[in-house]
Amino acid sequence: MRVSGVLRLLALIFAIVTTWMFIRSYMSFSMKTIRLPRWLGWSLSSPEVKKYKCGLIKPCPANYFAFKICSGAANVVGPTMCFEDRMIMSPVKNNVGRGLNIALVNGTTGAVLGQKAFDMYSGDVMHLVKFLKEIPGGALVLVASYDDPGTKMNDESRKLFSDLGSSYAKQLGFRDSWVFIGAKDLRGKSPFEQFLKNSPDTNKYEGWPELLEMEGCMPPKPF
Repeated sequence: MRVSGVLRLLALIFAIVTTWMFIRSYMSFSMKTIRLPRWLGWSLSSPEVKKYKCGLIKPCPANYFAFKICSGAANVVGPTMCFEDRMIMSPVKNNVGRGLNIALVNGTTGAVLGQKAFDMYSGDVMHLVKFLKEIPGGALVLVASYDDPGTKMNDESRKLFSDLGSSYAKQLGFRDSWVFIGAKDLRGKSPFEQFLKNSPDTNKYEGWPELLEMEGCMPPKPF
C-alpha cells in the first residue's frame, strides 16, 4: 500500500510538471509564431500617430500656415479655431457663442488680431456689420457657426461676407453649418469654405445639420 501510494504521488507530480511544460511551450509558440493579437486585428501596444500644428497628420510646407476650424455641433458643443498651433477660440477658452464666431489674423505674419462672437438669433446685426467694416487690410477672417448663424443676417452683412470671398453668405440661414476663411479686399472667391443647409431630410442631429471640419495649409497672403 505504501509503495502504491508513492507511485501514485510520483505519477501525479509527473503529470502536473508535464502539463505545465506543455502549456508554457504552447503559449510561447503561439505568441512568437502566430502573433494572435495581430491576427485578430489589434496589437498590445499601438504606435503613436505623430501630430503636427493644429493636430494635422502632415506638416505644412515651410512658410505656410496650419489651420483647423470646426463649426459647432447643434447647440451643444461650441466651435473651435486653431491657427499655427494656437487655439484662438474654443469652448474651453470660454470665448465662443451662439451665432457667428470670427477671428482676425494678420495674413503676412499669422499674428492673431482679435476675435469675437456675434449672436445671430437675438442679437443686433449692426454690431456684426460694424465689425466687418473695420477689418484692417491684409487680414484673414476665420468664421465658424454655432447653433443659429443666419436669423439676423441682412443684405448688408451678406454682401460684406461676399466681399471677403464667401460663396455661401447670401444663402446662410437658420441653423445652417458654415466654416469659412476669407480676406479683406479679396478678388474672387475663397477656396476655404464649407457649408451645410439645415434640412430635415439630411440633418444629422435633430434640428441641425452635421458639424463641419476644415483643415489644411495656406501660404501668407493666400489670395
